[in-house]
Amino acid sequence: MIGRTLDHYRVLEEIGSGGMGEVFRASDDRLGRDVALKVLKPSLAQDQDRLRRFELEARSAALLNHPNIVAIYDIGMHDGAPYIVSELLEGKTLRQCLLDGPLPLRQAADYAIQIAQGLEAAHEKLIVHRDLKPENLFVTNDGRVKILDFGIAKLISSELDADPTIANLPTQTKSGTLLGTVAYMSPEQLRAKTVDHRSDIFSFGAILYEMLTGRRAFSGQTEVDTITAVLKEDPQEMSFIRQSIPTAFERIVRHCLEKEPEERFQSARELAFALSTVSDMSTNRSSVTFRGGPFRWRKWLPWGLAAVLLAVAGVFAGRNFTSTSNPVYRRLTFERGTIYSARFAPDGGSIVYGAAWNGHPLELFSTLSDSPLEHPLGLSSAHLLALSRTHELAISLHGINDNRLDFSHAMLASAPMAGGTPREILQDITWADWSPEGKLAVVHYVKGHHLLEYPIGNLLYSTNGSISNIRFSPQGDRIAFMDHPDRWDDRGSICVTDLKGNRTTLSAGWASEDGLAWSPSGEEVWFTAVQRGFSRGVWAVNLKGQKRQILGVPGGFTLQDIAQDGRILATAGSERLGMDWTGKVRDPVGAHELSWYEWTVAKDISADGQSVLFEESSEPAGSNYAVAIRKTDGSPPIRLGDGTAGGLSPDGKWAASVLTGSPGRLILLPVGPGQSREIALPALEHLDNGAARFLPDGKRLVVDGNEPGRLGRSYVVEISGGPLRAVTPEGTYAILPSPDGKYLAGATLNGVTLFPVDGGSPQLVTGTSVSDMPSQWSADSRALYVYREGEIPLNVYRLDISTGKKDLIKRIIPDDHAGVVSIGPVVTNPQGSQFAYSYYQVLSVLYVVSGLR
Repeated sequence: MIGRTLDHYRVLEEIGSGGMGEVFRASDDRLGRDVALKVLKPSLAQDQDRLRRFELEARSAALLNHPNIVAIYDIGMHDGAPYIVSELLEGKTLRQCLLDGPLPLRQAADYAIQIAQGLEAAHEKLIVHRDLKPENLFVTNDGRVKILDFGIAKLISSELDADPTIANLPTQTKSGTLLGTVAYMSPEQLRAKTVDHRSDIFSFGAILYEMLTGRRAFSGQTEVDTITAVLKEDPQEMSFIRQSIPTAFERIVRHCLEKEPEERFQSARELAFALSTVSDMSTNRSSVTFRGGPFRWRKWLPWGLAAVLLAVAGVFAGRNFTSTSNPVYRRLTFERGTIYSARFAPDGGSIVYGAAWNGHPLELFSTLSDSPLEHPLGLSSAHLLALSRTHELAISLHGINDNRLDFSHAMLASAPMAGGTPREILQDITWADWSPEGKLAVVHYVKGHHLLEYPIGNLLYSTNGSISNIRFSPQGDRIAFMDHPDRWDDRGSICVTDLKGNRTTLSAGWASEDGLAWSPSGEEVWFTAVQRGFSRGVWAVNLKGQKRQILGVPGGFTLQDIAQDGRILATAGSERLGMDWTGKVRDPVGAHELSWYEWTVAKDISADGQSVLFEESSEPAGSNYAVAIRKTDGSPPIRLGDGTAGGLSPDGKWAASVLTGSPGRLILLPVGPGQSREIALPALEHLDNGAARFLPDGKRLVVDGNEPGRLGRSYVVEISGGPLRAVTPEGTYAILPSPDGKYLAGATLNGVTLFPVDGGSPQLVTGTSVSDMPSQWSADSRALYVYREGEIPLNVYRLDISTGKKDLIKRIIPDDHAGVVSIGPVVTNPQGSQFAYSYYQVLSVLYVVSGLR
């Protein structure tokens, strides 16, 4: 085969072989890329059963578009032999990884989550793999796990139903001949019974056992012995083999390996959630006891709840903290997507929540607190803010989805819970809550300030940062809220104010905070936050500032509400800010994942188009975050220094970094060899996150900040020193300089506006609105590349400044768009041919938790 050409694929070398065919590296001469080309062995080409299986492998896998499943590009025939063209992977199989023994715990957990997410995508298409084993799992050089070989997948029902030659294939080549590897096959598969997606979950459990211990879960001297072990025996406890394995992981494996499908995880989604919930625990072992026996849980116990309990126990292990709580969890939602907010109804028996399920828009639902059945309220694209004692909803409409689960530039409205047309009240509201008397307190955004008002129009507190999670005390005499020093950051403090505006900070210094409610007595404020890292726990603080931890849970956990009887409403799940890079509109390669950890923010593209500057603000980056650069070919990132990223210098030698605080610090970080430089900004008391860009001359920067006692604005600063010069009015920002150095472009309440750098009247760009965000200038300074916040998919346009005409140049959506809340920021090059973008993805589950105190 070496040197032969199949259609437009030129075979270069053999890279592997299997039971059904040989795999070659080939050159796609049409698109100019290397691919993997799998060809059926000539000796088997006349076997109709194998030919059908080979075709099914291609058809099944081609239905799947997921980063953890190998991508299929093409299928064809050559000299009577079929072939499949797929992405070329660099790395090694999981089997090869296991030759050196068990994997490190964190690496095993990471691989396990990726495999579960890939299976989830396949099972949603009703495709069962049926041959999952380490040989069919590939680990790329950058740590991505890919599921290979859907060659004996069983198609339960799918888009292929119309093709009976595919959908109704036999599951065995001939009577009595089992397909797959027996050590990883489920009991029902070995007994030749009907199998479904739960068979893959059993196989997954056997693989996870081997990743953690270095030994097979089921083995024997002969194949018959191995089959007997799968059917009748439990594997040896993992702790006897490797003492450092946390009990929570052992429980997950045991639950996967239940002999009866009904006793396993019932979906790969539940499995992925359980893994993500416990994967960041310490490696210290913990002891957990459940009703129903040491290794078998009662069928009625929802796995999602048990996962949280395990996680809590894992977090408590090794800490000097003892909880007197005995929490009981009831899971209320089972769809795949994002829960934005939730509230108990006044009677505590029903719940209202806003969710975007399965890629559909945000919608409001009601449900009973002891039932998973949901009822839509008929209010679509409405964000729930509060629910009054008289069953009146406070909602926001027409808002722009920010990088978190809140909205800006929204219209406040009220609507009866029983249904009815919303009544619009006030524009530019971000948060609201009802007083016991039925009046509204609001967070109102006005000219760069967030204003806490009660009643509406009466100022209680103002900040250049942001205010969130406002809640009235049960007595109605105080309002608790979260105070964030930066508009785009969830760090901050827990505060209360009385109705005269006397504010008190109860607890400060939280690295991440979201979710707040009063205890039923009004003596404490409960909230979810974390002092270090990103795994928020439930805390309480009284009005004297004395705080205590109520519950510790790894992963994303957010308090939504507290009922009068003490039950809490909370969401649990995973959240991340991923980053992708993509090329032109018709780029056949598609998007490349360039995320570093879990919170990667795209900031700039280098002039040569080969690198992306970004900031990483997840836990591994540290409390001051990190500025880093990464090549678009996926090479490992290079950390340049601390801070939040601004932009690259015109020559590509420097990156701007902002260290927040009072006063803020502006640092220039060398991209190559050299020492960092700090630019003195004595006149500013605060700098906005990452708001620093070089002007085209490379001698000046534009920064966003504020002078003492004044609103924020954009300033030009000389690198060599000298006084600051304000370019924009107070409360207005514009950070994007034109290539000719004449203007700064920024998003304002009126639309995209140009501000002359050397002074003069601002110029509103025709045809733009408050939701339009400028991403980059064209090289000739005659056009801007803009996108509209809140859109999914997100469209990027070339906007002609003189005419206001928009031309679509790119439509952006991540490959896995379930749970994608927002896309942005988006950065592009002056040619509009390369794009780096971040996207906020949340997959959450709603729980009622009782027993906390």
